[in-house]
Amino acid sequence: MTPPDLLTASAPVSSLQAKLTDLRALMEEHHLDAYLIPSADEHLNEYLPEAKQRRIWFSGFTGSAGDLLVGWEWGWLFVDSRYHEQADLQVDASLIQVSKLGLEGHKTLVELLETLGQEHDNKGFRFRLGFDPFTLAVEQFLDFQKQVEAAGVQLVSVAENLVDQVRDRQDEGELDLLSTYATSLLFPLPDTVTGETTVQKLARVREALQKSKTNVLPITKLDQIAWLFNLRGSDVPYNPVFIAYAIVTLDAAYLFTNLQRIDAQVQEALHNHVTLLPYEQYHQTLTTLVSNLQPVRVLVDPKHTTQGTYQILEKVKNGDKVTIVTANNPIEGMKARKNAIEIEQMQQANLKASRAKVRTIKWVQEQLANKQTLTELDVALRIEQFYAEESNFQGLSFSTIAATGANSSIVHYSTPSSETVLSAGQLFLLDSGAQYLMGTTDDTRTLIVGDPTDEQIERYTDVLKAHINCAMQRFPKGTTGVHLDGITRSDMWMVELDYGHGTGHGVGAFLNVHEGPNGISKRAIEALEPGMVTSIEPGFYAPGWGGIRIENLYVVKNLTPETPSQVDPPKTTWYGFEPLTYIPFDKRLIALNQLELRQRQWLLNYHATIVEKLSPTLETSEADWLREACSF
Repeated sequence: MTPPDLLTASAPVSSLQAKLTDLRALMEEHHLDAYLIPSADEHLNEYLPEAKQRRIWFSGFTGSAGDLLVGWEWGWLFVDSRYHEQADLQVDASLIQVSKLGLEGHKTLVELLETLGQEHDNKGFRFRLGFDPFTLAVEQFLDFQKQVEAAGVQLVSVAENLVDQVRDRQDEGELDLLSTYATSLLFPLPDTVTGETTVQKLARVREALQKSKTNVLPITKLDQIAWLFNLRGSDVPYNPVFIAYAIVTLDAAYLFTNLQRIDAQVQEALHNHVTLLPYEQYHQTLTTLVSNLQPVRVLVDPKHTTQGTYQILEKVKNGDKVTIVTANNPIEGMKARKNAIEIEQMQQANLKASRAKVRTIKWVQEQLANKQTLTELDVALRIEQFYAEESNFQGLSFSTIAATGANSSIVHYSTPSSETVLSAGQLFLLDSGAQYLMGTTDDTRTLIVGDPTDEQIERYTDVLKAHINCAMQRFPKGTTGVHLDGITRSDMWMVELDYGHGTGHGVGAFLNVHEGPNGISKRAIEALEPGMVTSIEPGFYAPGWGGIRIENLYVVKNLTPETPSQVDPPKTTWYGFEPLTYIPFDKRLIALNQLELRQRQWLLNYHATIVEKLSPTLETSEADWLREACSF
């Protein structure tokens, strides 16, 4: 799956013009020339609780990535190539200009601010840009500050989010979003699912703190908190996490959340090793801890800690007694490297999801063969039904992308339509995933409705070759996602094709469907290591023509024998990918004669393994269909 854009925006209780008017009035009170509305919230979430969907509520644009800048006369929305089409469809162009990053003539946020800052500088005063420090990561803020201050732009930290103030005014009490914010019941995960207790995890974290010579770790990211304390909730759409902060020291651990949803079972699970405190006490407790511990060295992960937290720490610095150490949060790497039990659980979860999608594809083909009318929404609802029939289903891992025809070229297609019908000759892209108690799933298949054209076969085969190139690749220890991204795209580049998103993203163990630090993209610098789970999802998209994406999940495994041959001992440790997803590719779209021998062999082996793993768990008619779908 590519990053989410499928959240449902809040009901438009007021017009965009009214929102702009109220926001500009607040900008005047704070003496601001512009106000920045990024996608993230106080926990740097990718998916947002409705109460924190500020940019979505304000602009109507539901993409997961994209910054909104509001000035006195115009607003600007900055989106990358994944959202060019979507932004045009969702944004009022008379009030907000869409800046399509990567296209000639379209400025980035920094480039626009440089222009605006220079105009103000020529008039003898600095351009004041307001922002909420709790919606920017430290690294993001520092890079941004460095880029714009040279152009005469002054960043102004505003304590209370201005969009929240506008929303409060315009909702007029009709929509009390905070009443449902951070209220889901929490539940502990058993060791049979996690493979490690909270006490063991805390010990590992403290060992990492000692190695980095730090003694305080504030934690902002919700998946890190859920993983550390072996707790789950449902405060955030599609992600089984809960709104909280945490602080770990060498001899204590604090969890800050809504205590009214903590029951006896959770209290028992955390007994004696975690102090529970109200969510609102995070700031004061962090201040007190840092003030009382002498000396204190606080580990701040600049990628996963907000500038707001950093500002709290800066306020209590007292000479050399308080030191802020910027380093990676050790939890991020621990969480990504799944242990043996987590891998086993992820295998079970993905087999459930694979079986559900196989049943869905069979159902789609049978409905179409019987001349039944199918809409995008029909398929989205059907696959959720099949997911839910599997045991331990907890919900979807993201909103299903069911896109047919021209819609399939929109990388982050929005809500599946109840009116758009699957029609002969069209490509149909089904990107979906589920959350099970044992793991998170995500996979994509592109199907042809009716008979494919030669061009559709050629493009699909190009994407399939790219997928196989990555999936079958062996790579030495230390290889990063950047290296594998180029290998994946190589065949497509030879015919001058490419795609605008990354090749793969990390996936959590019954956690977020997008997980760091590992990934496969042009910017993924983390080395891939055993236990890491990643998607592989190359694609091809042509507006008006359609889109193709092929996605599986894989776990990195060690291919080097534990006891090397005495005759020829290996000098390098080699890794590879083991599939977690087992769903056939649409053979009607595959030109076997265009595959190299190794690619063809990988494909045949993969399809044979699908039959081996799934057919014993299917009904006779389903198993027969699967064997036919996997044969060539």
